[in-house]
Amino acid sequence: MKIGLTYDLRSDYLAAGYSEEETAEFDRDDTITALEKALTKLGHHTDRIGHARHLVLRLAAGDRWDLVFNIAEGMHGIGREAQVPAILDVYDLPYTFSDPLVMALTLHKGMTKHVLRDAGVPTTDFAVVAGPDDVRAIAFDPPYFIKPVAEGTGKGVTPASIVRRREELGAACRNLKVTFHQPVLVERFLPGREFTVGLIGTDAESRALGTMEVHLRDSAEPGVYSYINKEQCEERVEYRLVASEEDPVVAEAEEVALRAWRILGCRDGGRVDVRCDADGRPQFMEVNPLAGLHPEHSDLPILCTHLGISFVQLIEQIVASAALRVRVAKLPRKQMADANRSGA
Repeated sequence: MKIGLTYDLRSDYLAAGYSEEETAEFDRDDTITALEKALTKLGHHTDRIGHARHLVLRLAAGDRWDLVFNIAEGMHGIGREAQVPAILDVYDLPYTFSDPLVMALTLHKGMTKHVLRDAGVPTTDFAVVAGPDDVRAIAFDPPYFIKPVAEGTGKGVTPASIVRRREELGAACRNLKVTFHQPVLVERFLPGREFTVGLIGTDAESRALGTMEVHLRDSAEPGVYSYINKEQCEERVEYRLVASEEDPVVAEAEEVALRAWRILGCRDGGRVDVRCDADGRPQFMEVNPLAGLHPEHSDLPILCTHLGISFVQLIEQIVASAALRVRVAKLPRKQMADANRSGA
């Protein structure tokens, strides 16, 4: 296949004057190189497109691809991760990972938790705080955990995210809102084990690849899987592979993650983060349907390495999931019904 690559390159935005934290979600140059090498090894031809504006120019010039491998995060707006998928939908071009609805919904952590709580997925008490009245309306007790409602890569998460006294919550939320210019998600703090679960596939075909438990080293910022801890994970974090067959808590965490993945309609591959409450019960924290794919630094490839799955094999599974969706979508209606009955 001819596969186009859409992405936001961190070095481009740094050169344009954006800060390290503002560009934290964007990709390193060597991530794109690794993707190209993996896809080429799988027999595909690659074409670097870049970010959404480059995509618009390429489409206007008449360029087309059999599949677009999309890892573009976007810079502006609450629906920024939905921008490239929406553009590709306009041109009826297939792409990896989730559609615009899923991308826009899941970036907003509060909206995501509303949907999953209503569907019965266990998630801790939470509230979205946009102003002082929202703080006063919070009905659950401290300790609290606060973070920006629509950021990734741990942005805005520090040891100060744990707020232990109700009277300190208003100022803490105000500081975070001023810094990130968006509402704040307030959750009841979960003191238990923390897992990240890798997922592959779409709908009924989706499955949990495996699970890592996050352990903070002595050199880490204490108590939280923070922005700094994630950025410097090689020195500050130990990722331990845990098996659902040996640990019922891990099995429950994977069940929570898979239910959330399917209910939200996530596609092809990604991660779900889960943390246990004071009783040791796994609670959904957040989903990443556009997980980082740096071969050594990102959580999903790190998990795959622990599982003995190479980076090339991971990319192969993602492309295979997308290709299956595309093939089924293009079947004539009668063939599609026959395929569904046969389980294809």
